[in-house]
Amino acid sequence: MDALVEFFGLADSLKLLSLSPPGWGSNLLRGLLHSLQIAFGAFGLGLIIGLFGACGKLYGGPVLRDLLAIYTTVIRAVPELVLILILYYAGSDLINKAAEAMGYDRVEINGVIAGIWVLGLVQGAYATEVLRGAIQAVPPGQIEAARAFGMPPLLLMRRVTVPAMMSFATPGLANLWLIATKDTALLAIVGFNELTLETRQAASSTRAYFTFFLAAGALYLMVTLGSGVVFGWIEKWSRRGQPSLREGRR
Repeated sequence: MDALVEFFGLADSLKLLSLSPPGWGSNLLRGLLHSLQIAFGAFGLGLIIGLFGACGKLYGGPVLRDLLAIYTTVIRAVPELVLILILYYAGSDLINKAAEAMGYDRVEINGVIAGIWVLGLVQGAYATEVLRGAIQAVPPGQIEAARAFGMPPLLLMRRVTVPAMMSFATPGLANLWLIATKDTALLAIVGFNELTLETRQAASSTRAYFTFFLAAGALYLMVTLGSGVVFGWIEKWSRRGQPSLREGRR
């Protein structure tokens, strides 16, 4: 067995992936943590933007609907990498110009905040369409009954619309979350130390490209599998009290 491990070079790979020096395992885990921080923040920001965007598209005036249509169309039409470069550098430049105009020194924007802001805007465009479709899928009788009881709009949204639309929105939101975890890899181009950049640095230093990128792929796969379990629970919870597909076919 030891000879087999040596033959395939697994011993050297395990040393490179160990958590203590000279291994780079702690660097990969730190990069994964940074990726998840940005993914959580961007996904949450995208949900907030998406909820308001969906309500604006469905219930807002013509001007608001047109502005939201432009936002969702542009964001979804332009590749994420191009958007990240534009929003990151243009946004940083605008903030610094505004600070200088008000007499302040140039500010150094935190990488985590910048990453959340950039990816959150991208997520918001997709979440707007996912939530808009989910709201439209809610049976209109439920909304009409709540209005007949005199529920104000915010209470109606919190007590009726959001719980009822969750079963329709969860599959789409699960996809958006997985997209958010993978889009964090694009932030490597602006120098943020997420998992992909940490992997690239480790591979460049050791020339063990296959080992480190395979390890990074395994970490992304673990996040995907864990996320699938969590969203499966959420979808099951959101569908409580509803007839299952099997029961509906009988």
